[in-house]
Amino acid sequence: MSEVSFISDFKSLIKLRLTFLVVFSASVSFLIGSREQGSINWINWLILTLGGFLVAGAANGFNEIIEKDLDKLMSRTSDRPIPSGRMTTGQALVLSLFMALAGTLILVRLNFLTGVLSVFSIFLYAIVYTPAKRLSPIAVFIGAFPGALPPLIGYFAAFDKPVISWIPLVLFFIQFVWQFPHFWAIAWVLDDDYKKAGFRLLPTKKRDRVSAGFIIFSALVLIPVSLLPTFMGFGGYVIGIISLIAGIVFLYLSVQLFRDLEVKTARKVMFCSFFYLPLVQLIMLFDFIK
Repeated sequence: MSEVSFISDFKSLIKLRLTFLVVFSASVSFLIGSREQGSINWINWLILTLGGFLVAGAANGFNEIIEKDLDKLMSRTSDRPIPSGRMTTGQALVLSLFMALAGTLILVRLNFLTGVLSVFSIFLYAIVYTPAKRLSPIAVFIGAFPGALPPLIGYFAAFDKPVISWIPLVLFFIQFVWQFPHFWAIAWVLDDDYKKAGFRLLPTKKRDRVSAGFIIFSALVLIPVSLLPTFMGFGGYVIGIISLIAGIVFLYLSVQLFRDLEVKTARKVMFCSFFYLPLVQLIMLFDFIK
């Protein structure tokens, strides 16, 4: 295996874009926690970024190991390193175990709670959520928990001794609720491919108005949830206005999907979700009130 080929396969194994989103979310939350204290420890931010990258990469690696036989059945995943045969399961396992151990040890340096939450996120994502995807649509609910842990991990990493506060819980809740319209839109777009592997992620297991209704409901719930920072006094009016506008756009596209049930509309909802979360988190960072 050439160096270029290994790098390409490693990026695929850790799902680089998803890992980047996880690290971004944790990093922004770290900076929010730092702003609350009045100063930023950039060394700790780098430690969090590295440790978070390794932990997220490990979780995705374990996911691909467990689903290697299923990945062979789907067009979008059949060329991943393990199902394609470019990387053995043993090689992927060694890499994932190393990343999990190294990432956890790095994050424990910040504080014990950060390390524990990191291990918990790997367990929930790889051991609980991954097999649940073939059993029931409730897998989306299960997966929303490890998916919403990065803000908690990032926020608590900013403190030598984590403090009890509503702020990390609100950050967790926003990301938790966001995942439902996000994942269901993805499941709608990829439903045909998912069925080849037996994944059941849409609420009714098919593209119908009930599933679209669930997307509308979750997008609707996201609006008041995203306004909590402003209502609770640690977010300014700018984050409130941006969250409201972004939430209305999200909801509008979801209603459009309910009307036409088209994959192209679901794709618009999906892309909207990609922009929504980093936008809201960045604005929150700059409009945070101590």
